[in-house]
Amino acid sequence: MSNRERVEGIALIYKPVEEILTKRELVAYRSHREQFIRWLITQGKNPEALEGYAQDTAKNYAVNVCKFHRSVWKDTDGFTMDLSHEQAEDYLKELILSNDYSDSHLHNVKLALKTYFRFKGNEWDAEITVPSSSTVKQPKDFVSEEERKALREAVLEYGSVPAYAALEPEERTKWKRELARRFAKPMDQVGKEDWERANGYKYVSILYASLDAGLRPIEVGRAKTYWIDRENCALRIPAKDSSKNENNWTVSLRSDTTEYLNRWLQERKLYEKYEGTDRLWLTRHGNPYSGKSLRVLLDNLREIADIERELTFYALRHSTGTYLSQQEGLAAAQSQLRHRRAETTMKYDNVTPKRRKDALERIG
Repeated sequence: MSNRERVEGIALIYKPVEEILTKRELVAYRSHREQFIRWLITQGKNPEALEGYAQDTAKNYAVNVCKFHRSVWKDTDGFTMDLSHEQAEDYLKELILSNDYSDSHLHNVKLALKTYFRFKGNEWDAEITVPSSSTVKQPKDFVSEEERKALREAVLEYGSVPAYAALEPEERTKWKRELARRFAKPMDQVGKEDWERANGYKYVSILYASLDAGLRPIEVGRAKTYWIDRENCALRIPAKDSSKNENNWTVSLRSDTTEYLNRWLQERKLYEKYEGTDRLWLTRHGNPYSGKSLRVLLDNLREIADIERELTFYALRHSTGTYLSQQEGLAAAQSQLRHRRAETTMKYDNVTPKRRKDALERIG
């Protein structure tokens, strides 16, 4: 878990903020964030009655407001806390027009920004309309589309190191020390192959395949090299390896997922611990992956992705079922998630009334 400084359990400064602000600007922003978070918890919901938000809501609002800040700084080429209603309107419009976010997320962003301007004593009567989240039914263990995208981006960054040739001697020494610690070997034995290993494809292939195939933790542990059908962008899971041990399954993969798996198969040959085994992935200690080891990986990715709430590995599977059922129907979700009974897949039928209305208008 993160060791970042927190107020009321909410991180004060996220990594992307540290990367774009100067030390003096960070001092100012830290003070501002601390005041805002404490206000959210103690009186944000109803200032007159001194009624604050629940911690989960406060975390959500704090994250969304921070993203708004970063967007403004990027567009204005500099740090400022003098934020306007017009900038909030523009930010919301940009999110809506991108078509990358759910109605529920857009609604929550709007509420977060309205709350923020109330904190500043500058009430925002937002003119822009976004769909209400009141009609959006979500399972308890839910990963949004934007969170799935953020996790995919985070794993591409996770554990990576800068190019060896691009580093100055002092920086190169620092990274060699880090790799020596990571791979449990003397610093003077860290070589080019360790540099390439640090930028490897194991974690990328695990996450991408799990998001595509809705892999259960036990399936990540059981996965075999012969499951991968590179030509057809698929995993072919035989009955003897299936978690339910009854059927052979063919599970579709994205093209980029297949490419990452191909690269991992080549890289995997370099490691002694894979000699004599067809296990697709092993932990650094040479053990099959378990729910516990996957939870550690997911917690690290949440930190990079700025996801300030708990996620489970099963939540990735649930989200795959939800979105696939919305896009292609329950039959497709049943096959992709390897359900024997259609009734099991029915819980992913979370198509909102608005989406059904839109579909009816499209089909005439």
